[in-house]
Amino acid sequence: MKASDIKKDLKANITPGKAKVLMRFFKTGKGEYGEGDIFIGVMVPEIRKVAKKYKDIDLSELSKVICSPIHEERACAAIICTYRKLDRDVVDFYLDNIKYMNNWDIIDLTCHKVLGYWMKDHPEMRELLYKFARSKSMWERRISIISCFAFIRSGDFKDALALAEILRDDEHDLIHKAVGWVLREIGKKDQKVEEKFLKKYYKKMPRTMLRYAIERFDEPLRKSYLNGTQ
Repeated sequence: MKASDIKKDLKANITPGKAKVLMRFFKTGKGEYGEGDIFIGVMVPEIRKVAKKYKDIDLSELSKVICSPIHEERACAAIICTYRKLDRDVVDFYLDNIKYMNNWDIIDLTCHKVLGYWMKDHPEMRELLYKFARSKSMWERRISIISCFAFIRSGDFKDALALAEILRDDEHDLIHKAVGWVLREIGKKDQKVEEKFLKKYYKKMPRTMLRYAIERFDEPLRKSYLNGTQ
């Protein structure tokens, strides 16, 4: 298995006309969050198929894919990490290449399955998420909160709430959405826990964050938060 094989298989799965659509969707224009990213037009289901095929590729070969300027190639390399047996080598590979996890889809598809699942059983490493939450990199900040999905699914909310508090005043909309999404997932497990956080911060948090957080509330309760009457 070679890096060139992955790239060849991805190119064989291009959907004509999709590249331009994806470049608009992922904001690749000048001054946008994905500025300069290159898409060739491969959709996620096809990327997953290629990733599964090459899940046993040597990490030295995978390192030649993760650094690609082509978005789908980086995404495939990151997704391959989620299909491998999770061990320290995979986690270190992911962390060593964190700068290439540079769009929200790559992050959302992979970080909780690699960093999150590993840190679930190795809590001594969770301090890294707090470092990411304070990073100048918006992508590292998103990784910090999205990784918490692994903890939330086990009913462990402590780090997710602490990181949400750190990121509450973040300037970027993509972080607002991510924090709101995480709060919503906490609420699905335990709405009282989510509301305890919301009652403390909902009047101060960005509107997008709040809307995502209360999306599943019943209508009267949702409106009371939106109207500031809770």
